[in-house]
Amino acid sequence: MPVMQGKELRIVGFLCNWCSYGGADTAGVARAEQPTDLRIIRVPCSGRVDPLFIVKALLNGADGVLVSGCHPRDCHYSAGNFYARRRLEVLKRFLPVIGIDDARFEYTWVSAAEGQRWQQVVTSFTERVHALGAAPRIEDAKPFLKVADMALKPLRTLGTGKNAPLEKLKEAIKAKLPELECVIGWQKGYDDIHTTPLFMKSAEEVDKLVWGPLNVVNTANYLSQFKGKKVGIVVKGCDSRSVVELLQENLISREAVTIFAMPCEGTLDVARVNEKLGRYTIVNAADSDGAGLLVTVDGKKHSLAMEELAQGKCRCCTHPSAVLTDVLVGDAPQAPAAAPTPPELALLDSMGLEERRGFWRGQMERCLRCYACRNACPMCVCRDHCVSDARDPHWMTQEADVVQKLFFQTIHALHLAGRCTGCGECQRACPVGIPILALRQQTARAVEELFGGYKPGFDPAAVPPLLGYEVEEQNIRETRI
Repeated sequence: MPVMQGKELRIVGFLCNWCSYGGADTAGVARAEQPTDLRIIRVPCSGRVDPLFIVKALLNGADGVLVSGCHPRDCHYSAGNFYARRRLEVLKRFLPVIGIDDARFEYTWVSAAEGQRWQQVVTSFTERVHALGAAPRIEDAKPFLKVADMALKPLRTLGTGKNAPLEKLKEAIKAKLPELECVIGWQKGYDDIHTTPLFMKSAEEVDKLVWGPLNVVNTANYLSQFKGKKVGIVVKGCDSRSVVELLQENLISREAVTIFAMPCEGTLDVARVNEKLGRYTIVNAADSDGAGLLVTVDGKKHSLAMEELAQGKCRCCTHPSAVLTDVLVGDAPQAPAAAPTPPELALLDSMGLEERRGFWRGQMERCLRCYACRNACPMCVCRDHCVSDARDPHWMTQEADVVQKLFFQTIHALHLAGRCTGCGECQRACPVGIPILALRQQTARAVEELFGGYKPGFDPAAVPPLLGYEVEEQNIRETRI
């Protein structure tokens, strides 16, 4: 066979124990001629195949990966392949964003009796991989750095919330405070252009509450720490989606959380603000003119316009008001139309696969591996059992190379597939400004396209797509190879 002539390639196969492994065995017993490139790993069920298995293989030198299981409606464990089908289809749509050709990965279904079909599947896939050639390595790509164009016209008018009814909000919090352990909000930080989380337990602490474009922290990140206690939380529109997602996954109880909200007019990109201000010693004053902040640092005045320096997520925001509230203060603005492609994702869309590999190599070389992105994520609640820290199994090394760093970011993005609300905390918390939000945005786009426009964080009663399945999927082909 042509694929058996010349150099073998490195192809990894994850085969279901009950069907596909039996199908491969049937083909072998029948002495059906097959390519010799495939290295088979036997798994109990295709539902056991975590996407990180495939990503780890592809990032560490595999030229192709094949997953094969029981036919849908014929799973030994009833529904394992239904769950696998959704996860693997999302992965297939995700791989190109990190510069991996999605043709190097495929999943299919082969029963134990289909020895001839197994021969066709493995031959077809191996020929495809040989046509692509040996897989390029991300560590061999030429690194380059490129910044997303953040000049996207906002969907709505952005402002500083200067006229927001903050005093009315404080009164509402004080009225509810005796019933609650605390209320989570924001307070002035170490200077006038930074804020920090505020945990209000008294009326005096409520008076410290601030509202405006500097309230960048997602307060929902602290909710899971208060599980079992009654707490209040002050949210922006994007923060409220994280609260809803936590409710969806039963990580918090609706009865235990009181949600306070005001319509958000946008938040500033702190990294770009610091870039504009340059090195400074002291902030002398900061005031708002409604369209931006007027800041004086070291005696020099600067104008920080919202239209210029707002976060990318604010430019694409379609829900400035909270999607779920107990106390809403202020008039909720009309929600804008459908959002355009976010700036970070649009940047990657404009590149080819080789450019993306170079882009991520350049970005990952800057990564400090500090895990600030994980710690700032409100949906990352398994920190004590994070795969990045696990030693049994030992999925990641402590080596500071681009493969290990990108592997972690890929795992993080895929674990958030169908769960990420786009709050942008991961990217905001990154001390070196890596646009990692784009990876989460790609998984969100794949989920939305595959599962009827599903967006996380809107319906507390909804089931995240990757935690469920349908026997007949509308946008996933049942027959693969």
